[in-house]
Amino acid sequence: MPPTAEPKSATTPPASSGGVQSLERAFDLLERMADAGGEVGLSELSTSSGLPLPTIHRLMRTLVACGYVRQQPNRRYALGPRLIRLGETSSRLLGTWARPYLARLVEETGETANMALLDGDEVVYVAQVPSRHSMRMFTEVGRRVLPHSTGVGKALLAHTPPEEVRALLARTGMPAATEKTITTADGFLDALEHVREVGYAMDDNEQELGVRCIAVSVPDSPSAAAISISGPAGRVTEAATDKFVPVLREVAEDLSKALATTGGTSPSAG
Repeated sequence: MPPTAEPKSATTPPASSGGVQSLERAFDLLERMADAGGEVGLSELSTSSGLPLPTIHRLMRTLVACGYVRQQPNRRYALGPRLIRLGETSSRLLGTWARPYLARLVEETGETANMALLDGDEVVYVAQVPSRHSMRMFTEVGRRVLPHSTGVGKALLAHTPPEEVRALLARTGMPAATEKTITTADGFLDALEHVREVGYAMDDNEQELGVRCIAVSVPDSPSAAAISISGPAGRVTEAATDKFVPVLREVAEDLSKALATTGGTSPSAG
C-alpha cells in the first residue's frame, strides 16, 4: 500500500447514472475522514469536498444516527464503531478474492505467496497460499508485524512522505528481529528510496535469518495493499529475483483490476 491515496477532487463528483447522490456524498465524506486520520471538523469537510455546510451537516447527522460517525466532545466528528465490523468483514473478503492470484504466484514462482495491508502502524497479513516445497515459509493470516523489517512493509510505505514515515517509526520503535534488520529511520528511508528506484521491495534476512521476501504494492488498491513471495534464501536468489519480480508486478496489476470491479472476480483457470 503505503502508497498514499490520490488526493480527492475539491468538489464531490455528481452522482453517476442510476446512482443516489446523497449516498455517494456520504461515502465520499467517510473516505475524506479516513484520509484525514479519522477525525475532522465540518468546515474542513466543506473545504475539501466543496459541499455547503448545511448539506454536510445533514449527511453527518444521518451517519451519526446510524453509528458510522460519532460526534466528539470537542464538536469534531470521528469515524464510528460500526465501521469496525464492516472493515473486518471486508478484510476477510479481500483475502478470499486475493487467494487465486496468490495461487498463481505460487504456481509460477514455487514459493509461498502473501497479501498484506497496512493497518494503523502495523502490517497485517490477510491471505496466504503456501509453497509446495517441503521447506517453505509460513505466516499466519491475521499476524501483525512492524513494517520496518518486512518486504511488504517497505512496499506499503515506499510512497509515504518521509515525515510521516519518521513519525510512524517513532511510534513503533525499530526493534531488531535479526542482525540484518534496519534499525534507524535514515536507513529505512534509504531503503524506501531504493524501492522507488527498482520498483519492488526486499526483506533480506531482516525478519528471519535464512529467509528472503520480495514484495510489490497493489496499484490503486482501495486500501494500501502489497503482495509478496517468500522462501529460503538459497532459493530466492538474485537470479530468481530477476524472474520473480515481473511475475509479482503482473499479478499485482491483475489483482488491482479485479478489486476495481464490483465482483472481485477470480482469474480464469489455465
